[in-house]
Amino acid sequence: MSGRLVGKVALVTGGARGIGNAICRALALEGAAVVVTDVIVDEGRVLVDQLASSGHKAVFHRQDVTSEPGWDEIFEIAGAALGPINIVVNNAGIAIPGSIEDQTFEAWRKTMAVNLDAVFLGTRAAVRSMKQRGGAIINVSSIEGIVGNPHVPAYNASKGGVRLLTKSAALHCARSGYPIRINSLHPGYVATPLVIDALPLLPDDFGAQALARTPMGRFGETDEIARAVVFLASDDSSYMTGAELIIDGGYTA
Repeated sequence: MSGRLVGKVALVTGGARGIGNAICRALALEGAAVVVTDVIVDEGRVLVDQLASSGHKAVFHRQDVTSEPGWDEIFEIAGAALGPINIVVNNAGIAIPGSIEDQTFEAWRKTMAVNLDAVFLGTRAAVRSMKQRGGAIINVSSIEGIVGNPHVPAYNASKGGVRLLTKSAALHCARSGYPIRINSLHPGYVATPLVIDALPLLPDDFGAQALARTPMGRFGETDEIARAVVFLASDDSSYMTGAELIIDGGYTA
């Protein structure tokens, strides 16, 4: 690694496992101090201990990303522990399968709360905090925010919302003269606990179909997504804002 993020402080939601875990490790390897938040406390603390034992600065805090007061609190706690935050990765997310006919309103609202409301809260808190000193915000959407899937209408809607929320916020910051870049990341099918747990619940052998529709012939790896986050967080992407970066093995091509 090249140390592209030395002196930066990064906040990663949903950082305990899967893509979030890989993102935390990749940011730390590039020199960033990392604030890991999640509701999965044990795995989050294990990750932070591993990072610390490797010489990286990292802290863990339990965070319910749907709690508005919690966002102000996490910026205060993180600032006191590691310094002002420069990078925010809104990564936390859930998927509850169900067609438009059988999806419950409770499942719809829960999905929206975690996948979209929390990204709004996190982006707003980050902009308010970073508008003087600058920074980068990466909102993790999905290819499901670009193409439809009949088995996850709530997930589709929430991730599509993240895509356009990102563009709106990016335009606001650019036109306000804030030195903040905001971009969305759209992974395809990646072998994470979220995907592995969801695929057996989907009908029509969906996992095999998704793999067959992926030109590269395989699911992605978490490290491949994490490296893209490092790119968006660093000065390597200094002329990018309001963009959507798709990493899907060619699925949407």
